[in-house]
Amino acid sequence: MSKHPGRDERDQTDVDLEAINQQSLYAMYSVFELAAPLPLDVDLTSVEQKMADLGVTVRGFYDVAGFRADADLMVWTLSDDPQKLQAAYHALRRSALGDYLSPVWSVVAVHRPSEFNRAHVPSCFAGFAPRPWLTVYPFVRSFDWYYLDEEHRSKMLMEHGIAGREYPDVVASTLSAFALGDYEWILAFEADELHRLTDAMRHQRGVEARLHVREETPFFTGPRVELAQWIERQPRV
Repeated sequence: MSKHPGRDERDQTDVDLEAINQQSLYAMYSVFELAAPLPLDVDLTSVEQKMADLGVTVRGFYDVAGFRADADLMVWTLSDDPQKLQAAYHALRRSALGDYLSPVWSVVAVHRPSEFNRAHVPSCFAGFAPRPWLTVYPFVRSFDWYYLDEEHRSKMLMEHGIAGREYPDVVASTLSAFALGDYEWILAFEADELHRLTDAMRHQRGVEARLHVREETPFFTGPRVELAQWIERQPRV
């Protein structure tokens, strides 16, 4: 069972973490730019049901406009089948809304049991409800990281985990991405308040494991919104 200190009344409590570790569970993060003003006389939200009918869970739509100049919408989907995630992506691209979206960035990642702490299960699969704010970024370790003594790596990751405990309200989903794209890991952090993401990120800079980072950009950050709400915020014609 999970005893994460950040779990509250929104979240499931009867979660069998080891059962989750026995599964291959996938996530896709897809970021789009609005390529043209949206039409006023077309139903643009029907794609939500189409994606659900394909057997994927949409954890959220996120308004990333203004946080970056090159992106407007991020979609986070979950499934036990990566082909379902692909199908949902294609459904979005083929939809009336997709006609006005240009892909900016997209990644797939999978849950694999943590090397040193099997209780460290991604929040998105561990019964945590989505939080209002999200930041997502890729991560690549230094070339020497995997050659380091196992005990040393374990110690550094333990220090990293202890630092994270100071922000129990920031819930993390760390997923493996080896061979699935250009990165080793994809990290997603959720919180009720945006500044908690900033503070947690800054705090983690002070641990030894930071010396073994090769890549950790781009970042995509924004509030979780209803798709209809996001559409209403866009230029319309």
